[in-house]
Amino acid sequence: MNARIKRLSTQLSNQIAAGEVVERPSSVLKELLENSVDAAATRIWIDIEEGGERLIRVRDNGEGIVREDLMLALDRHATSKVGSLEELGRITTLGFRGEALPSIASVSRLQLISHAEGERQGWRIFCNGGIDVEPPQPDSHPQGTTVEIRDLFFNTPARKKFLKTGKTEFRHIEDVVRRMVLAHPEMLWVLKHNGRVVREYPAGTGRAAWERRIQAVLGGDFIDHALYLESRSADLALTGWVGQPTASRSQPDQQFFFVNGRMIRDKVVTHAIRQAYQDVLFHGRHPAFLLFLEIDPEMVDVNVHPTKHEVRFRESRQIHGFISRQVQDALAADRPGTPHAGGAAVEVVDRETGEIQMLTPDHATDLAQPSSASPPWIEIPKSSVPEIRHNHSLDLDFLTTATVPAQVGESEVKEYGDGYPLGHAVAQIHGTYILAENRQGLVLVDMHAAHERITYERLKQSVAAEGVRTQQLLVPVTLAVSEKEAEFAEQQHALFHQLGLSLDRTGPLSLLVREVPALLSTADAGQLAKDLLADLLTHQQGGSVETQINEVLATIACHGSVRAGRRLSLPEMDALLRDMERTERSGQCNHGRPTWRQLTLDELDGLFLRGQ
Repeated sequence: MNARIKRLSTQLSNQIAAGEVVERPSSVLKELLENSVDAAATRIWIDIEEGGERLIRVRDNGEGIVREDLMLALDRHATSKVGSLEELGRITTLGFRGEALPSIASVSRLQLISHAEGERQGWRIFCNGGIDVEPPQPDSHPQGTTVEIRDLFFNTPARKKFLKTGKTEFRHIEDVVRRMVLAHPEMLWVLKHNGRVVREYPAGTGRAAWERRIQAVLGGDFIDHALYLESRSADLALTGWVGQPTASRSQPDQQFFFVNGRMIRDKVVTHAIRQAYQDVLFHGRHPAFLLFLEIDPEMVDVNVHPTKHEVRFRESRQIHGFISRQVQDALAADRPGTPHAGGAAVEVVDRETGEIQMLTPDHATDLAQPSSASPPWIEIPKSSVPEIRHNHSLDLDFLTTATVPAQVGESEVKEYGDGYPLGHAVAQIHGTYILAENRQGLVLVDMHAAHERITYERLKQSVAAEGVRTQQLLVPVTLAVSEKEAEFAEQQHALFHQLGLSLDRTGPLSLLVREVPALLSTADAGQLAKDLLADLLTHQQGGSVETQINEVLATIACHGSVRAGRRLSLPEMDALLRDMERTERSGQCNHGRPTWRQLTLDELDGLFLRGQ
């Protein structure tokens, strides 16, 4: 090959860059919307024709571009957002590369109109396929900027033939708009397709307005079954909503995670959230969440991929632990008596007096606490508890005694079950469900599922208090590993020991497994060590051993819980309700199924057409 090295033309290099940035019309729109947000716009109007192939127009009321910079805006790597290497390490804007506009211009007919803040009038320029840029001309444009993209890929037929139908491309455009409007409830957004307004999102401030925006974008099912969380630790802040496990989905189509306002896809984040749900999610289901992480820009590298969807965290282990812990805490707080949406007061209406009471989270927590004058407990025969102490070396004496009051005095039972979120039991149905009455109406409880969660949480607390008990292998297992894995195991020996695994390096490419968690003594020790090693290397965070131990505990809890078909007395049923109110994650069983349901009096009236 005798071809000489030569410099590519500006147009060709821009078209090559467009191949990375401009995948389809929605990619163009994403870049334009990010520029509008960076320009401090509060109103954005979007016009689309034929799925974006014919027209993409974005108009905003942002700061605008001065006349002298209009031509420069179409030059490659020309930007107002980064000026030094130090600023590159502290990216605070959504866009910063200076590639988007010239790349888009090279594969379309682009018109740029802008009226900068403080200027007397606006100016426009036109570019045809990256060449023949006209000098700025006066324009009566109001303050802000309009970017108009026509005939996308008109000069690159190879790219154009990969476009889908206008309907399909517009769905991708709607996805981009959906992500942007979720992150910016303070902005007005209007989306038109083929001359018709299809989406309009009014601006608002505060959490209530944000939740209205979420409901408009994702539907009422999301916000009605979401838990609000807000937490700050050192340089990290996490805000947003996580879906209840019982509202999980068959696909990960409602998972939105933003870092400093930028939506990202990241393995560390995905694993952290999945780990937080591992105890409460049904197999094969996906959690729904909308979360916003605020972090020091120096702690995250957003200059990883041209599309800016991926980031790299400097302290990935810290980020993983923080996210997982906060989501887990939010899920753990989801129990009877704790209002949904993480802290909002709930209106409770007395149907007889019409008085409205506001039930706050603190009040709900107080109601869920046991009385200082607790009644004596009766004992369930030990024969009803499976014999598992010998097999798993766990002290399970607490399973032999249920928190069941021998009798409940009349003074402790209030009308409508006042004082307790789940009210008081009135009957048992088919030996499976508890029927209870509270102020809101009727409560149905799956007694086996509820007791299974209670037992499981107590088992975990017992293991946490005593640590992970280990068992020495009669014959140590030798593992052949890579040099990287061997070095990591040697460096993290204390961490492996904490997780119940004794790993010793016996050579450059070999490890010896001497001890494993006692609960997993029958598992394949070699495979267990490999899985844990891979997990820690990938995510810098443990989880595999804990997950497998918890699976064993869940099985024990299932066998050690009250079985369907067993008849309970009213005091026994009330005791189970009180335990549910005190137990974390009691809203669902270990498999992610709901443990209880509330039917309000209005819903019951509707069933029987009362008042109609």
